[in-house]
Amino acid sequence: MRIKAIAGRIINQLRHDKRTMALVLLAPIIVLTLVYLVFDAANDAYTISVIKVPKAVIQEIKSNDDYDMTVQRDSKAEAIDAVRSQKAIAAVSVNSDCSKVKIYVDGSNASDAKKVRGVIEQSVGQVVKDDAKAAMEDVKDEMAANPMAPKVDLDYVEPDVTTDYIYGQEDGSFFDDYGAPLIGIIIFFFVFLIAGINFLNERKDGTLERILSTPTKRGEIISGYVLGFGSLAIMQTIIVSLFVVYVLGMIMHGNILLVLLVNLLTALCALTLGMLMSTLASSEFQMIQFIPVIILPQVFLCGLFKLTGIWDVLGHCVPLYYTTDALTDVMVRGCGIDDIWLDLIVIGGCALLFMAMNAAFLKRQRSV
Repeated sequence: MRIKAIAGRIINQLRHDKRTMALVLLAPIIVLTLVYLVFDAANDAYTISVIKVPKAVIQEIKSNDDYDMTVQRDSKAEAIDAVRSQKAIAAVSVNSDCSKVKIYVDGSNASDAKKVRGVIEQSVGQVVKDDAKAAMEDVKDEMAANPMAPKVDLDYVEPDVTTDYIYGQEDGSFFDDYGAPLIGIIIFFFVFLIAGINFLNERKDGTLERILSTPTKRGEIISGYVLGFGSLAIMQTIIVSLFVVYVLGMIMHGNILLVLLVNLLTALCALTLGMLMSTLASSEFQMIQFIPVIILPQVFLCGLFKLTGIWDVLGHCVPLYYTTDALTDVMVRGCGIDDIWLDLIVIGGCALLFMAMNAAFLKRQRSV
């Protein structure tokens, strides 16, 4: 009977907590659906810029069975610029007899670079084999027509392939591919959770209510909390960033100060968003329940995975997209502030927006 009474009390509590019931029952379905749709729409389409390439090789590249390859003809300068600006994943030059192949590739994602290199090398190799087979048939026909003709030996020669990595490196690891975005994601996640729970405790303990009863302005209250919680976020950001680069040895082609700037703005954005979401929660458990609703969708849409169509458009609507874009540009591609200024403005703008929304909630709470 005691077990039944305890179980019944818990069930009644959960039954009356509609927010918890909705998150527990619906959140897993939403997340799994999002995972299915995002991965089902994964991008297997690549653009290759060709400089001087025989038509037969181009046809082989286009007709491969594994990936959707778009081929565009450019000059050498245009082709390399297309790779640098991420308009093409690779540029390729092949001489007339396919004996020499030069590939310029964007290796910021080692997996994608390996796939594209494989298609190019396989396509050139297939053309060389077809040409050798056709030449052998011609020799056989000539020998049949003239048995006294001297015998000719035809050897298959493997194409000489050289590759220049515009970004990244040939022996890049899985961590190098995803490490830069993951730094921002991890910082965003922990700062969001810590700030949200701590601000929730300020409300539950009555501390915030007592501050609101004083003449302190709402902007001063929010700024004070941001500075207070932000001190911990700053320490975490600096430690994580330096640890990943200098201890784990992650690839780093840009300025470490820019990495710290991006991560600090990301932490500020997560901090203000966590404070905002805490106003909708009544317990730490409910705060944690916001993770599958607020954090996980951003992880899938932020650019960690290659997306196309509507998913790519939706990705531009989440703050983490601009964090991962900026970190990848700086750490993998060696870009400067001139290339990531828009990302910085968007991340900082989101933080200011969340601060303004926090102030609006405080106004409503003060008037109650």
